[in-house]
Amino acid sequence: MPGGPPTNASGNPQPLGGNEMPRFAGITTFMRLPGQSDPVDLDVAVFGVPFDLGTSNRPGARFGPRGIREESVMIRPYNMATRAAPFDSLRIDDLGDIATNAFNKDDSVARIEAYVDELMAHDLATVALGGDHTIVLPVLRALAKKHGPLGLVHVDAHTDINDDMFGEKIAHGTPFRRAVEEGLLDGDRVVQVGVRGTGYAADDFDWSREQGFRVVQVEECWHKSLTPLMDEVREKVSGGPVYISFDIDGLDPAYAPGTGTLETGGLTSAQGIEIIRGCWGLDIVGCDLVEVAPIYDVSGMTSRVASDLVYEMLCVLPGVERRGD
Repeated sequence: MPGGPPTNASGNPQPLGGNEMPRFAGITTFMRLPGQSDPVDLDVAVFGVPFDLGTSNRPGARFGPRGIREESVMIRPYNMATRAAPFDSLRIDDLGDIATNAFNKDDSVARIEAYVDELMAHDLATVALGGDHTIVLPVLRALAKKHGPLGLVHVDAHTDINDDMFGEKIAHGTPFRRAVEEGLLDGDRVVQVGVRGTGYAADDFDWSREQGFRVVQVEECWHKSLTPLMDEVREKVSGGPVYISFDIDGLDPAYAPGTGTLETGGLTSAQGIEIIRGCWGLDIVGCDLVEVAPIYDVSGMTSRVASDLVYEMLCVLPGVERRGD
């Protein structure tokens, strides 16, 4: 771009505005950020993880990062509800995609961990665009090396605590069991919100509770604001570094049909926003938005909702100032 990438008075990378380039044009990065930064110059690294070899039903989440970026073009820099100004406060940029191996799940997992290991050398917060939920395991492995066991706010239709799937120990339904076994999570600081549907056994959710997790089944969320719940969540997960992992199927298919393992009776998009906004004040060191599969989407709806949720995550990161505070 003539004159170089957009920055503010402090030199922070800025999203490209609709009056500078039409929103249907330009290079597709998250919120049309410059995409030209070195990690050493950033506070927050946004990156894509195009991977879906861990899916158990409909594939397609490898295209999730691209779909989220494409639908993020409508997002503007300032949060008019919370008054958060993430791009004024922090140096944020989109670093592009990890080169995952489309022919080898285990090699891809190793590549993801190695990539995030490199980012951790720069003391960054990470924002991962998935990809299926398998990707959270290598991300947590890298973050836990730096921060120790993490607290977790996990939004999902499923607990993802299977011991194996078709004999595989690493898949999109197993990451949080592996994370507990590997000491990556502090079980007493984990909350799972929105889980629902049918199970293979009557005690399917009990393993989570036995680890100390607070499991919020979706019926606790129906027909109400989740602001009171988030008071409880903050108290539960505070006291150390926290990771947010948001599976788009935590939302009801009416709001997010473009995903692989749909479950009816889910959270509303407004409740999803309430959950993320309710994480304000926590020591968030990383987050992800996973399981968007644009091929099953309706007019880009799921990718659009997902891109807004990622923006809301940026707005609650430590160091983000709120105008007027």
